[in-house]
Amino acid sequence: MIRFVLTITLALGFVNAFGQKMMTREGYIRFFGTTPAEDIEGVSNQAQSVIDVSTGDMAWQVLMTTFSFEKALMQEHFNENYVESESYPKASFAGRIENIGDLDFDTDGEYDVTVAGKLTIHGVTKDVTANGTITIKDGEALLDVTFDAAPEDYNIEIPSVVRDKIAREFDVTVKAKYQPLER
Repeated sequence: MIRFVLTITLALGFVNAFGQKMMTREGYIRFFGTTPAEDIEGVSNQAQSVIDVSTGDMAWQVLMTTFSFEKALMQEHFNENYVESESYPKASFAGRIENIGDLDFDTDGEYDVTVAGKLTIHGVTKDVTANGTITIKDGEALLDVTFDAAPEDYNIEIPSVVRDKIAREFDVTVKAKYQPLER
């Protein structure tokens, strides 16, 4: 587990050695799509993330196989047929909190944030911008951001036979409780 966290930090390379960092190993990512035929929801509580509070630089990584579904068959199809988890085992985000200067990590409160960066899923990288909040309380930072993502934008092919059962766009919710990174 420690090696995995270190890999995130080192591989993304932009989190400088001098700023204060906060991290989580239990970030929550949920995607939800609905059609008249069926709702699809996948949830992971195993996303890893680091924020440099002095620069706003942020990195996320989640293994695709950590997403769970209400139906086992959905999970199997998700991993084998759609995101092809063996070939594309993780999704990642590298970006920043655009308005980091508006946040005071030493003062409890709720702050509106804009997060922008590059989201990589299924080997495809796209620019993403999302609005959300960070709530500072007792030295922890609680992130809550939502954005939309379409499978076709990430070259995830949906067979025509099930096209009407799978949403063309999914709401993606990202939540995390960050704590200061021990040095």
